[in-house]
Amino acid sequence: MNRLKIEKRIAAVSALVEGNSVRSIERMTGIHRDTILRLMVHVGSTCEGIMGRLIWGVPVKDVQCDEIWGYVFKKESHKQPFEKDDDSIGDAYCIVAIERYSKLVLNFALGRRSQATTDAFIEGLRAATAPQRFQITTDGFQPYVPSITTTLSDRCDFAQLVKVYVQAPQDEPRRYSPPDVTSAERIPVMGEPDPDRICTSPVERQNLTIRMHMRRLTRLTNAFSKKWENLWAAYCLHFAHYNFCRVHRSLRVTPAMEAGITGRIWSIGQLIGIE
Repeated sequence: MNRLKIEKRIAAVSALVEGNSVRSIERMTGIHRDTILRLMVHVGSTCEGIMGRLIWGVPVKDVQCDEIWGYVFKKESHKQPFEKDDDSIGDAYCIVAIERYSKLVLNFALGRRSQATTDAFIEGLRAATAPQRFQITTDGFQPYVPSITTTLSDRCDFAQLVKVYVQAPQDEPRRYSPPDVTSAERIPVMGEPDPDRICTSPVERQNLTIRMHMRRLTRLTNAFSKKWENLWAAYCLHFAHYNFCRVHRSLRVTPAMEAGITGRIWSIGQLIGIE
């Protein structure tokens, strides 16, 4: 990466976090697409270290969790019979935890939509939060229940917001928008969660931000990830940029500033360690 001029590196990373595709960045900057991918992996590793070092023991009040779907190389339904046990391709779910008031992304985990991925995610969330009482809300994904009740029983009140969707007729044309919600049930699971704070709207809105600013998660395009390593690096870069560089419209500061982790808006150069 040291062969690239600093201006070129900053330009490429800036384009990545704004949702540009690798090939469009190649056309804009003149950097070869393979070099852009290597730069993304390198910067993603740096951002992973920043998130792990600075987002630790953060005092929180209200945490929300949700999953966002993606895939690596091919969709799960397109896998051949000999590929069915290959977890390096197919569905790739990212579980995200966000603090409702500071909008800070506390932790994320990438993997299959499984108990093992959820357990690793909640363990990371415990390390990211301070040992004080807070409320956590999730959707109806069942692996949350054993993970949270086992790992966070000493510090959180836990509830699930279970949404019921309308069932589309079998003969209805395939659609890519989510089905309509017919009802939502608030289910206390552990402790004494405040019913008025049982909500997942901010973290669901965060999922839209992810899809808008990560080209490889934009639906109905050919910009999907071909390697698991690339998808993980893209997530690390996105969340670090979101926390430390991107001024939140409603807060007028970055989430990290609102949470008291830093006192300034980071530049792209500071984020990737060249300033």
